[in-house]
This record gives sequence, C-alpha cells and structure tokens, in this order.
Amino acid sequence: MPYNVAVCIKPVPDPKYYDRITIDPQRKTIVRSGIPTMINPVDKNAVEAAMQLRERFGGYVAAISMAPPDAREILREVLAMGADAAYLLSDRAFGGADTLATSYTLYKGLKKIELERGLPFDFVFCGCESADGATAQVSSQLGEWLAFPHLWNVFSIESVSPDSSGGRESFKLRTKIENGFMEWVGRTPLVLGVSREMNKPRFTSVMGIMKAKNKPLTVWGLADFAEDDGHGMDSGLIGLSGSPTQPGEIFTPDLKRSGETLTGTPEEIVERIFAVMRSNGVSLVFEP
Repeated sequence: MPYNVAVCIKPVPDPKYYDRITIDPQRKTIVRSGIPTMINPVDKNAVEAAMQLRERFGGYVAAISMAPPDAREILREVLAMGADAAYLLSDRAFGGADTLATSYTLYKGLKKIELERGLPFDFVFCGCESADGATAQVSSQLGEWLAFPHLWNVFSIESVSPDSSGGRESFKLRTKIENGFMEWVGRTPLVLGVSREMNKPRFTSVMGIMKAKNKPLTVWGLADFAEDDGHGMDSGLIGLSGSPTQPGEIFTPDLKRSGETLTGTPEEIVERIFAVMRSNGVSLVFEP
C-alpha cells in the first residue's frame, strides 16, 4: 500500500560563512541577510528515508519548509533529489520563531496540504536536529501538534508485517541512546526525527535537476491560511511574538587584555616574570 510522506526541511547558514553571522540587537535573532544557506545536513537523511520508503511501497513525497523567500532554491534541490512537490511557508509574520512556533507553523502547513490533496500524511520525517540551533525539539513538538506517535534519533526503520485490519505494515524502529539503542514497533501515522546513521543521502543527478524544474513549488504566507477552511493560524502562536522562548540581553564580551613590555637583561626579565607569577599565587619549585 502506498504511503504519503512529508519531509520537513530547514535552510541553515553555510558553515563557510559562520564568521559573518551577526545578531540583531533589537529582535535578538540571527541576521541571515547576505549569508548563503544550505539544506540542514541531517534533513538530507530524512529526504533519503522518504525516497526509500516510496521506492518500496509507492506513494507521494512532499517537502515543506518555513523560511525566507530565497529558500526556493533549497527546496528545488530537494525536488531534484526526488520529492514530488515542495511547499514554502514564508511570511515576515513567521520570522523569529522558536521551536514551538516553528512546529506550529509547520503543523498548519501540513494540514493545509492534506486538505488540498484530500489525503492525510502517513509519515512525517524531520532531521533530528538543525546545524544552527541544535535544539532537537521540532520533530517531537510537531508530533504533539499532529497528535501522531513520534520518535527522535531514529537510525533504522524496517517493515515487519501487514496490519490485519487494513493491510498496513507495522514498522520496527530503532532509536539511538547513549550506550546502545532501543527498539520500537509502530504503525502509521508517525513523526520520526531521523539521525545521520539512518542512511547515506543520494547525490543529485542532472536528470533530477531537470525534472525538478517542472515539479510544483507552492509558496504560502499567513494570508493563505484562511479561517473559513478551518485551518487558519492563531497569530498568537507564530513568529517572534508567539514564541515562549525569548532571548535575554545580548552583548559582545570584552576580550581585551592588559599588557606590559619587559625590558632589561634576560635575567632581569625572567626575575620579573617570576615575581608576577608569585604575586598571582603560582608556586615555583625548582628541582636540582
């Protein structure tokens, strides 16, 4: 039986440009303007997991991201990897969101996709953490919004047997823990936070890039979530204002150090150094 799969994608700053990242002193958020972005590395493992599931059972794979408008190119890359469609949730109202507001916005986006396609998602895959924030919270929060069973740090998924009631497979899942792993058995719908050990993401082929140009990429803003369809967004749960996690004061630490130029003979300089060390509590003991 085919499965409908959603993969959550996050654009993150390219690590080559980390030295150019700054913090907005007013909003206290990362200033991403002018910083090249890339797909969050472990999100590629989530895409690969979705591709393998579709290759085995058939179905539909949609990529979804909450990001600025320039994330279209990131989603085009996911389409080139094999996803059937991509959805970008982009609006200034979504900016500055913490993990809870982000997961809420993604949840609303997924429900809108389901409404438009008339088919519910069976799996939602996420990378287990992002390269920039590394909070590892979104997949679990998304599972709670969707009311789906959810697991984090999944590194193995394999089918076990069909469900006797409707032909659905049961899946054996393994999650990493500190000194080993845990095994679980679950049936869809499921939200899974995927680890790097899950698989090796496929390369993007020239044919994949060419096909991606003709695949649908839909952009939705806050106004597209109309209340009359039952899936409108609560403005109190999105963006910076809807984020219960708020940053404190931000300042640049003073890393300046005082210095002293020592002059004199080598013996005098050494004696001066020893005197400073002794005055700071350093015990100097010399063995013959």
